[in-house]
Amino acid sequence: MTKTALVTGATSGIGKAIAQRFAKEGIHLILCGRRESRLQELKSELALLTKVTTLNFDVRDRTLVQEAIMGLPAEFKTIDVLINNAGNAHGLDPIEAGSLDDWDAMLDINVKGLLYVSKAILPGMVEREQGHIINIGSTAGKEVYPKGNVYCASKHAVDAINKGMRLDLNQYGIRVGAVNPGLVETEFSKVRFKGDEHRAEGVYQGFEPLKAVDIADIVYFVVSRPYHVNIADLVVMPTAQASSTIVRKKGA
Repeated sequence: MTKTALVTGATSGIGKAIAQRFAKEGIHLILCGRRESRLQELKSELALLTKVTTLNFDVRDRTLVQEAIMGLPAEFKTIDVLINNAGNAHGLDPIEAGSLDDWDAMLDINVKGLLYVSKAILPGMVEREQGHIINIGSTAGKEVYPKGNVYCASKHAVDAINKGMRLDLNQYGIRVGAVNPGLVETEFSKVRFKGDEHRAEGVYQGFEPLKAVDIADIVYFVVSRPYHVNIADLVVMPTAQASSTIVRKKGA
């Protein structure tokens, strides 16, 4: 039976790569994101491979999240796979100089947004006693690095929520797991540094970082395992990375 997957943050980076990988496998897609024009471009691309619909909302708005998911067309209402990918880092400041707006954005998107989307989808999975949730975390959810403070806190929360989901949903036979990437070359750093492209590019210079397609391949591997197999918690880093603060760079 063909699966249907909902992917948040589908318009760029890891989310887009996951959508493209799933489409190649014929998985039906619900693409979610804030940027309507990008959603439509991606839909046009992937509709050649599989059935696709889009939901245009900000995960921070719990009313819009609920309304959008409840309003899905009948053929997309049974969601087999949820990819909680939407997330951002804002700023890289020491705690005493941190921006309250940045803190709100990270906690609202990375933590509350994940919960809002999950809350809207879980009733169907619970009723069917079947489903698969993959939370895209980060190595920042496994360790804390200087100036990472609130971003790391938000990803530690994702780690805890992933574990809590797995415990609470076990009675319904729902698979829950996390994929936690290290340094992946996407728009992530550009957003973190608020459009400073030179500073963002410097993050990935001198070594070969992970690519979004690397994570997409891993996520597809996770969802394609037999149902009795649940990959509960996976950490992946580029070979050059040993931790959040130790990266082997050429010429360093």
